[in-house]
Amino acid sequence: MIRLSRPRRLLISALGLAGFVALWEASLRAGLLPGNLVPLPSSIPGVFWAEIADGIWFEVVRSSLSHYAVGVAIGSLLGIMVGVGAALVPTFNALHAWLARLLRPIPPLAWIPFAIIWFGVNPTAAAFIISIGVFWINYFTSYSAVRAVDPGYDEVAIAFGQQRFVDRLAKVSLPAAAPGILGGLRAGLGQGWMTVVAAELFGIPGIGQRMMEASGLLATDIVVVYMLTIAGLYALFDALFMVVQRRMLRWQP
Repeated sequence: MIRLSRPRRLLISALGLAGFVALWEASLRAGLLPGNLVPLPSSIPGVFWAEIADGIWFEVVRSSLSHYAVGVAIGSLLGIMVGVGAALVPTFNALHAWLARLLRPIPPLAWIPFAIIWFGVNPTAAAFIISIGVFWINYFTSYSAVRAVDPGYDEVAIAFGQQRFVDRLAKVSLPAAAPGILGGLRAGLGQGWMTVVAAELFGIPGIGQRMMEASGLLATDIVVVYMLTIAGLYALFDALFMVVQRRMLRWQP
C-alpha cells in the first residue's frame, strides 16, 4: 500500500476540489448546466459579501448557533449519561432497553409536530429536535465504549484499593472508554449541523429559514452560500474539537 505524506495528501485534495469547481464553472459557461438553476462558482464570493454587508449572514448564523449549541450540549450530556449508566448498571439497561429500541428508529424530524405543539415555533423547538439526533449518537457510542472496557481493569483497580464504584468509574471506566465517548461527541457535532437546518425549515430564524426563502425565489447562489457556511462552521468546530481531544487523550501512546 502506497502512503502519501501529509503535505502531498493535502495538495492532492486541494487539486481535486479545485478541479471540481473548475468543471462546475466550465459546464455552466458551456451551457451544459442550466444557469438559471445552478449558480456560477465565481459568483458565490460576491453574493457572500453582499449577505455580510447587509448584516443577514451574521444574524442567521448567530440564530442557528444559539439553538445548535443548546441542542448539542443537552443531547450530548444526556446521551453520555444514559449510555454510561446503561453499560454499567444491568438493571437500568434492561429497564429501558425496549424503549430505546422503540424510539431509536424514529428520525429527529418526525418530532417536529410535537416540538411545535409543546414549545411553539421558536428556538427551543429547534434545540429539542437537534438534541434528539445528538442524543442517540452519544448514547450508543458511550454504551459501546464502556462495554468494551476490559473487566480486568476493574479487578486490578480493586486490587490496588479502589473499592468504591465511583472511584473506579472516574479512574478506570471513563478514562478507558474516553476515546469512544469522544468519538461519539465528534459525530454528534456533525449530526447537529445536519439537523439544525431541517429544524429551521418550519419558520425558526436561522440558516435553514434563509435557505428556504432563497430557494423560493430561485436564488440558488444564496442557497450555496449557506451550504458552504454550514460546511465551514462544521470544519471549524471539528478542528477545535480535535485539538481538545488530542489534549484529553495525550496519555495514549
